[in-house]
Amino acid sequence: MQFDLSLLPAIEKQYYLQQVVAPRPICFASTISAAGEVNLSPFSFFNVFSAQPPIVIFSPARRVRDNTTKHTLENVQQIPEVVIHMVTADMVQQQSLASCEYPRNVNEFVKAGFTPEPATKVRPPMIKECKVKMECRVQEIKPLGNEGGAGNLVICEVLVIHIDDSLLDQNKKMDPRRLPLVARLGGDWYSVVNEQNLFEVAKPNTQLGMGMDALPVAIRNSQIFSGNDLGQLANCTRIPDLDPSFDDAHLKQIIQYFSINPEEMEKELHHYAKERLQKGDVQGAWQILLAS
Repeated sequence: MQFDLSLLPAIEKQYYLQQVVAPRPICFASTISAAGEVNLSPFSFFNVFSAQPPIVIFSPARRVRDNTTKHTLENVQQIPEVVIHMVTADMVQQQSLASCEYPRNVNEFVKAGFTPEPATKVRPPMIKECKVKMECRVQEIKPLGNEGGAGNLVICEVLVIHIDDSLLDQNKKMDPRRLPLVARLGGDWYSVVNEQNLFEVAKPNTQLGMGMDALPVAIRNSQIFSGNDLGQLANCTRIPDLDPSFDDAHLKQIIQYFSINPEEMEKELHHYAKERLQKGDVQGAWQILLAS
């Protein structure tokens, strides 16, 4: 099906966009009004957009149902400062509780059970229990419309990042396996970063991958390889040379049993190479394919 968004009501536009643009990182924003009223609220229209200057943007949208604005937006219009906290699995339920639409004079730190602590450069407090927090100065607020559902881009310059020591190695680098970040999907659905769903994709930074058009036709047109399989093979800078020292017992069996039938041997080699690719052994997969 296709959906012409110009024909859909705002609530359905929001539904489909939030379902398909996912998962989204969560900006857990602490703000303060000119009267000193603290607000804490999550927003999943959020990401990083620049390193120099260091810019993150989140968007508190106007409410679809009645076109009213949120306390967070009103606060940053009065006091252009915010602390953005990254939500982890151990605090996701408290984060959800803070999203309740409490009256302006209610402090979500208290309602959600978080401990406020002073920031170093901005006025809104930080969540003591949070492992990653960013103190930000609001550079600009850009409204995207005046109707219910319209976003307001809060463009923030990151002044200070606080990272819990437990997340850093001896070289002050982060390991994603130590940080169970939570992301937002559509409806009531969330996802979490953990070792079960983490994987690496090799990306050469100094040399270009040769591309799928450089793969041998028999490999490129194989019915056995998926697009991901071919992408791994084509991410090499060139087709490697056959390594005479490559010793693999199963490869020898394939050649021995199927050498009289080249077409069947090619299929078996492709299946075996695919197994290697699924284990991340790209060079081994190439050696198997070169054996044909």
